[in-house]
Amino acid sequence: MAFTSEVVPKVDVKGRLMETEVRPPSWKILLAFAVIYFVWGSTFLAIRVGVHEVPPFLLAAFRFVVAGLVLYGWMRLRGTPSPTYREWAGASLMGTLIFLVDYGCVFWAEQRVPSGIAAVVLATIPVFITLLEIIFLRTQRLTLRLGLALVVGICGVAVLMSRSMSLGEVPVDRAGALALVVAAFTWSLATILSRKLPLPASKPMSAAAQMLTGGIQLLVLATLSRELVGFRIQAVSWNAWFALVYLITAGSIVGFTAYIWLLHYESPTKVGTYAYVNPVVAVALGYLIGGEVVGPRTLLGTLLVLVSVITITTTPKPATHAKNAAAVAELRTAKAD
Repeated sequence: MAFTSEVVPKVDVKGRLMETEVRPPSWKILLAFAVIYFVWGSTFLAIRVGVHEVPPFLLAAFRFVVAGLVLYGWMRLRGTPSPTYREWAGASLMGTLIFLVDYGCVFWAEQRVPSGIAAVVLATIPVFITLLEIIFLRTQRLTLRLGLALVVGICGVAVLMSRSMSLGEVPVDRAGALALVVAAFTWSLATILSRKLPLPASKPMSAAAQMLTGGIQLLVLATLSRELVGFRIQAVSWNAWFALVYLITAGSIVGFTAYIWLLHYESPTKVGTYAYVNPVVAVALGYLIGGEVVGPRTLLGTLLVLVSVITITTTPKPATHAKNAAAVAELRTAKAD
């Protein structure tokens, strides 16, 4: 594999040669993929470490308010205009769905559910998106391949949540598992709605606005949930502080920057392969570092979900709706899931 820059010619829609663009060295491409593969996969364990000492909604609020402010300030310094009132309204709705509901559920659930299982359940987002496209939007046709993939994915979640199929493992907390399913569905709904909402053209600015508005809503929720009552910041250990800093810097800022950068040089389908790798990384780190049990149930559920997701995301869409293929990838703005 070459480690030198490659000049990539650009052509317009009529095939005419335009200006050339220097493709980054291969090691930079590989490094960016490593970031979205392994850093985003590791954020599930970081969340679990953090919520053991910091209330979940408060921890999530800290993460996204700080990350949103940093990203917003950085984009303004680069000359990106601030969102309009309509764009702030659209970003606020996305912030509600993705950060308040989705991440709120994830942070809350990880008090009760192993981080690896949380990552696997969140990997079912393409399953829910496909169901919404088939049932409500009618932008996807139910073929035999898609039908089997959907059934396999649902079976994978059922295996992870079922108490009668624990296969020797400790049963998963039902409330926590249900919260993760709600999180996956909410993100899927946000993906569909994002195609209609007025959002900033700049993806980083859009992400910053969504993180900021969602983080503020999480802070309000933390206050209403009385998470601030009795919380002593000086009692938080260095492990929890490191987890929070890691989530802000590596998970949100560095991870998202690498993701946006990759989309400029690689196809959304190729960049979207992080969805297959993140659950495996999360399960492995939960076992090796977090002391989480990985038994037959976890392995079987993970395998079923991954087979389902890979099948769904590699199924060609109807030509008139091909642009929807990048929708999931565009919304994985700060992941951590």
